[in-house]
Amino acid sequence: MNVSSLNTRPKAILFDWDNTLIDSWPVIHDALSATFKAFGLDPWTMDQTRQRVRKSLRDSFSGLFGERWEEAGEFFYERFAAIHLENLHPLPGAGPMLAELKGQGVYLGVISNKKGDFLRLEASRLGWSAYFGGLVGATDAKRDKPATEPVDLALHGSGVARGGDVWIAGDADIDMECALNAGCIPILVRENPPGDDEFNAHKPYRHFKGLQELTKYIREL
Repeated sequence: MNVSSLNTRPKAILFDWDNTLIDSWPVIHDALSATFKAFGLDPWTMDQTRQRVRKSLRDSFSGLFGERWEEAGEFFYERFAAIHLENLHPLPGAGPMLAELKGQGVYLGVISNKKGDFLRLEASRLGWSAYFGGLVGATDAKRDKPATEPVDLALHGSGVARGGDVWIAGDADIDMECALNAGCIPILVRENPPGDDEFNAHKPYRHFKGLQELTKYIREL
């Protein structure tokens, strides 16, 4: 992929959801801690949760809970469902950015490892659903991020093909991996810069400290 694609306004941007557009770490940590305790495991610290939560539940819980992973998943989802809508906190600049990019004709989508039903409920509660052509969560596609199926599903009907016209923006290594797997432009959006060994295999093409910085960059293209 040619890095020069960063100098051209993207035709489409696919965003990660959790901790890219909204601050969801407290809710994820709460539900995960409750699940660990219920299944006799020591809960992670918040820092450990931030470092370790990347994959979808169906791709991660079997390694954590063994044969009881589906039961643990049901427990997690029940706790998460009870608290997530009342604890929605958009990250600074998220709403105005989406409105501006949509108004400029950029196709917007979401590819998340959050369960698709929860993702769409949250987008609706925030009044953001109309901004997105595709809201793709875990289990909506045959495989979850970092596989390419969520990218294809999110772009379906957009008229935009995978490639340098598509930016994939997220806060974690799995987002960069997904972008590169799909032949798209990997964009890191978060306050902290990349760690020394964090992205050895899947380096972001550009790091923005926040959504407002990303918006300004695109506005000036």
